[in-house]
Amino acid sequence: MTDAPQTAEAASGVSAPEPAGPAPVPLLAPREGVPPVTADARALDEVVAAFAAGSGPVAVDAERASGYRYGQRAYLVQLRRAGAGTALIDPVACPDLSALGAVLAPEEWVLHAATQDLPCLRDIGMVPARLFDTELAARLAGFARVGLGVMVETVLGFSLEKGHSAVDWSSRPLPDPWLRYAALDVELLVDLRDALEADLERQGKLEWALEEFAAIAAAPPPPPRKDPWRRTSGVHKVRRRRQLAVVRELWEARDQIAQRRDLSPGKVLADAAIVAAAQAMPADTRALAALHGFGPRMGRRQLQLWQAAVDRARAMEEAELPQPAQAAAGPPPPRAWAEKDPEAAARLSAARAAVTSHAEALRLPQENLLAPDVVRRLCWEPPADQSPAAIGEALRTLGAREWQIAQTVPLLTKALAD
Repeated sequence: MTDAPQTAEAASGVSAPEPAGPAPVPLLAPREGVPPVTADARALDEVVAAFAAGSGPVAVDAERASGYRYGQRAYLVQLRRAGAGTALIDPVACPDLSALGAVLAPEEWVLHAATQDLPCLRDIGMVPARLFDTELAARLAGFARVGLGVMVETVLGFSLEKGHSAVDWSSRPLPDPWLRYAALDVELLVDLRDALEADLERQGKLEWALEEFAAIAAAPPPPPRKDPWRRTSGVHKVRRRRQLAVVRELWEARDQIAQRRDLSPGKVLADAAIVAAAQAMPADTRALAALHGFGPRMGRRQLQLWQAAVDRARAMEEAELPQPAQAAAGPPPPRAWAEKDPEAAARLSAARAAVTSHAEALRLPQENLLAPDVVRRLCWEPPADQSPAAIGEALRTLGAREWQIAQTVPLLTKALAD
């Protein structure tokens, strides 16, 4: 066997160059630079005039201080529109943006994960009549990863700066790198919208997306939660009613302090500490201080405040104690169906399989084709008339959109009949 001939590089002892990898993705830079933050009435008037004179959709984003401050208020609002450029507005210094909201209300707003930002925008007077949600559009178009940075890189070929998404946006003054990051969030949002619209149109899904966007824009603010203290992480470990009263008293005391000090409740007292106190029912501050979350760094006055909450629960009459959590309205957890109603369990299994298979064929998440809760409710209490028209009306009553009804009624009619 003869040896293979050497290349010139091998003969000379010089290694051949490695194959070139994918070209580096260019880092996006603001086209007009980072604008100054709008923080007074005169500057805000100029922004309103500029955006009123602009054209086309308006890219909108908001930064909150989740994990740092109480509530979900906006601490920076970013906008971009053709002919107007980019604006960064401080809603602490300019808390009423209703004039800007009124100018932009008739236009299409482009947001990424709109349901996250709409509540805080509503609080400062900005409510869209029409919107395009690029995150939801990406889900419907079949993208597996739909974060803004990933989408801008995948679809448009640019890399966004990373590292400032979880910072304390209530800080003042905001550092220049944070402002650059914020400005870039709206830099290519309209370009991403246009690309996704074209993709959805090619796939025959654009009308579906438009129905979804209209539903988001028309949705009223959610009602206040009943017994919000029951959402304390780990509360499922607390079984007895008096212990639940400790959770409630500590949660409400914490909430009052957090609201007064404008701090995230978790920075005042951790959920794990509330649950630990409820389980232990400490008799005094010394016993309380020995529990996880109430350690030696906690001051005496704080310990006394928390112990007072525990003592209030210990002293309550039986009638004042909270009842165990009531089962949510609607069907029981699916794991209990086989025992409670085997026929309903069989319907659910068939319906889930059919919806999942069709969602995979359409290249979209099953929960976007039809919400799991809608499937469960339909299968637990199907209409007496199981015709396609009756099942479609049942889905409509449960909140399904028309495109979802058209896609799933044939599948569900068969699943309920089998």
